[in-house]
Amino acid sequence: MTAKMFSELLNSLGLLGLFLLLGTFLRAKIKFFQQTFMPASVIGGFILLILGPVCFNVLKISPEWLKIYSLIPGVLIIPIVASVPLGLKFSSEIKSAKSVLPLAFIGLAIAMLQFVAGFSMQYLFDGKYDFYETFGWELGLGFVGGHGTAGLLGNMLQTANLPYWETAQGVAVTTATFGIVGGILIGMLLINFSSRKAYTAILKKPGDIPESFKIGYIKEVEKQPILGRDTTLSASIDSLAFHFAIIFSVCLISFKLLEFMKTYKIFILDKISIWAYSIVVMFIFWNIMCKLKLDFLVDPKVKSKISGTLTEFAVIAAIASLPIKAVFAFIVPITVMCIVGFVLTTFFLFYMCKYFLKDYWFEHMIATFGMSTGVFLTGILLLRICDPDFKTPVLTNYSFAYTIISITYFALLNLILTTLLDKGLFSGTMLSLVIGIGFTIAAILASKLSFKKLER
Repeated sequence: MTAKMFSELLNSLGLLGLFLLLGTFLRAKIKFFQQTFMPASVIGGFILLILGPVCFNVLKISPEWLKIYSLIPGVLIIPIVASVPLGLKFSSEIKSAKSVLPLAFIGLAIAMLQFVAGFSMQYLFDGKYDFYETFGWELGLGFVGGHGTAGLLGNMLQTANLPYWETAQGVAVTTATFGIVGGILIGMLLINFSSRKAYTAILKKPGDIPESFKIGYIKEVEKQPILGRDTTLSASIDSLAFHFAIIFSVCLISFKLLEFMKTYKIFILDKISIWAYSIVVMFIFWNIMCKLKLDFLVDPKVKSKISGTLTEFAVIAAIASLPIKAVFAFIVPITVMCIVGFVLTTFFLFYMCKYFLKDYWFEHMIATFGMSTGVFLTGILLLRICDPDFKTPVLTNYSFAYTIISITYFALLNLILTTLLDKGLFSGTMLSLVIGIGFTIAAILASKLSFKKLER
């Protein structure tokens, strides 16, 4: 890579940064963005897309920059996924949290069933569209994974040398946008309905969401959250740099490991995606740190801020490079797919949580609904309305369940993709359905065991 190429990369990232700032400003000023809790990266990304050469060509962005933007999500998703196990601690608190396992299984079940709903679009619109072989997978990836997971999809398909990876990445961005907006709106309707039916344990009538949640920042300096602990002293190494170093080192080891597998053509292991290796290597790396009693050097909050920062740039880059024409060619099945996804997710979660979670079932449901149509923070926002001061144990249970869901979810993606490509659509759909039913049964059994012990 030449100095000119590095300069182009820096300048292209500068433009993304500029539109992230613009998105932050517009989120703080425009009511619609506040009411839908639209992230600044999504706002800025769509404005850049509209002003760029893909739409109105007001901004003369070079094709090289657009190529960089389309590749950024697939690259950044590797350290984002690799960071998941780092700092992971299942304390004794989880042992008393009887709703965690049932909630995690319910979340995994709906994620798999969303895949089934998405794949079914190819059967529903058979002969009317020239679908690529993985079309429909984007429903679950966009709803449960959010905009950041669009880069994961792009990375997986690009690694498999599939020419439609940019289109699939664009479709995932579209479903994620539908999901985050629709999830908030439907979530608010569910909260209003449930408060009138007395399903909510604390909320008697929906209260106002704090202004800071809407505009995206807290004005009072003393009330602003702390980024995290300085686990190292800057005289040696900056704490943020130390966390980055761990994550990037694991990525390097993972690349070399995959390279070894491919060089020696080791069966199955040479077909696994790089991000799957990265999450396994990080598990091993973190376990070694814990065994050596070096876990005090890692702060989960700092780790989360790093992955969050990378996600912001992955999201805005994915949206800015959205292949509008290719995506709009599938706009009807995408719209139908999202509607089906909302209906399925709403009724499945409502029923499962109501009958198999005994404590604060609605609060658990609405948090999981937010996660299953948007991102982790969407669930917290909806939960915040029902439980303003987080007096219930739901936030803790939801956080633990989310961790289990994330790790298991990432592990299953490679299996589903391999099945789709090797065995075809029917096999991929059936596999997702069987896994979804399996997790549903597991949720019911986990509920029976957990609450049976409680009754004793």
